[in-house]
Parts: sequence; C-alpha cells; structure tokens
Amino acid sequence: MPIDQIVLYAVIVFFVILYLRKSFQSKSLRQYAPGEVKDKINAKGTDFVLLDVRTGSERAERHIKNSLHIPLNELKARINELNNLKDKEIICYCRSGNRSSTAALLLKKAGFKSANMKGGMLAW
Repeated sequence: MPIDQIVLYAVIVFFVILYLRKSFQSKSLRQYAPGEVKDKINAKGTDFVLLDVRTGSERAERHIKNSLHIPLNELKARINELNNLKDKEIICYCRSGNRSSTAALLLKKAGFKSANMKGGMLAW
C-alpha cells in the first residue's frame, strides 16, 4: 500500500476518533431544550446561570437577557471568573449548540455543574 494511502487512512481514523469521543462526552451532559431554559428563567429560583460562549459580534446581534458572556476561545483563560458560581448550574449556549457543548464539557472537567442548551440561539 502506498504511503499516501496510509497517511490518508490515518488522518481519517484520527478525525473519526475525535468525533466519536466528543459525541460520547456530550451524551454525559445535561441537555436542555430552549423551552426548558425559558421555563427555568420564568421560575422563581436562581439555581442556574446562562453562559453565552459566542463571539462578541454574535452576542451584539441578539442574546438572552441576563446571561453572562465569555467567548469559547477565552473560556480556559477566564474560567476563574466563574468560581463564585460553583454552587449553580451553568447552562451554556451558542449559535447552534456545538460550541456550548464544548464549553459545558470544559466546565464539567473543571468541577462545575454544567449543561448545554440544544440547538442554541437558532432554536431559541
């Protein structure tokens, strides 16, 4: 088998493994439908916070009122800003639910109670 084919197959296998890994990890996260998030907002309790992990320009167009904003690419460096929220569930959202899933997994690994809003602002 030519070396080019071996390299191509190795790259394909690598990306399939990455995809499957994220898929399995995401299944361990609590996933809220937008309607469930709206219900939580309308309820009296404050046992959660919303975290918008989109870019600043995306947030400027539209966002959920009273949500926090830390873009995903800044989250690792700014995670200490959330330390006072360890007793609350942090529900992450983005445009479609992909970046927020990544953010929620990062927060979960750091010891936070985190969740994802399925479908993001597109579904909101």
